[in-house]
Amino acid sequence: MHPSVALRTLILAWLFAHASSHAQTPIPVPTETNISYGPHSAQVLDFYRAKTQDDQPAPLMFFVHGGGWMNGDKANPDFLNQCLESGISIVSINYRLIPDAIAQKVHPPVKACLDDTARALQFVRSKAAEWHIDKTRIGGCGGSAGGFNVLWLAFHPDQAQPQSPDPIARESTRLSCVIAFVPQTSLDPVQMRQWIPNNDYGHHAFSLPSMQSFIDQRDQLLPQIEPLSPYHLATSDDPPVYLFYDSIPALGQPAKDPPHSANFGLGLVEKLKQVGIEYQFNHTGAKDIKHPNIFDFFLEHLNPAKP
Repeated sequence: MHPSVALRTLILAWLFAHASSHAQTPIPVPTETNISYGPHSAQVLDFYRAKTQDDQPAPLMFFVHGGGWMNGDKANPDFLNQCLESGISIVSINYRLIPDAIAQKVHPPVKACLDDTARALQFVRSKAAEWHIDKTRIGGCGGSAGGFNVLWLAFHPDQAQPQSPDPIARESTRLSCVIAFVPQTSLDPVQMRQWIPNNDYGHHAFSLPSMQSFIDQRDQLLPQIEPLSPYHLATSDDPPVYLFYDSIPALGQPAKDPPHSANFGLGLVEKLKQVGIEYQFNHTGAKDIKHPNIFDFFLEHLNPAKP
């Protein structure tokens, strides 16, 4: 099974197990489909509008699909029924993948994936009045590479350009909170190998042929790596995050599924503790999780009014 398919199966199984009351609910149809937020054919998003009391602006889940930045699609975002039934609207985006970025000579290619995520969020905020969105309550959600993208948004300094002639560029790129399923949390090849000795994931983000070539060029690339890595961006003013992994963390030990290892979570948690960011780290064998039902984390931090 392809890793992205396996990841999707994992997440859907978890959602089904923890949301039995929603199991028979039909999949909602987007209110707006394939809305362009940029000139490339991949720069499109779907919007699902939630019903709210007295038509008040709704909080929003901003969903970014996984697939290793190589594949994936915006269809059927996670928590779709739960969000809409709770009064939370949803945006789910597509974005340029690494092959698209290589074709456009973007370097490093992963920058296109991340830049598109930020631009899509700014576009959504620019539609807040039309789509009845409360732009102060937007939570990010994604799995694997999509989780990386929303963590990058959460920890990156605001990319709004208040003086820009482009009204979309003036909008904020900040998030209120993040739920990330099995995300990678760094693109530093040395750090990744220290956490997960058998990791062979990440060199494609820089269009390099192997992990060894990535390690060999690491010092030269570090000025590019650090602004792209959630670990290196995390500071005390960043929003709460919920990290979910289906494995047991053992920092410095090989992993069965290195790209989705809970060691990525544990490595990031050490930084979150250091800088003082609120977090929940839910993994196989975890105890005393405040929100064992993951969606409750959104309900707390997005605080939707009942429809």
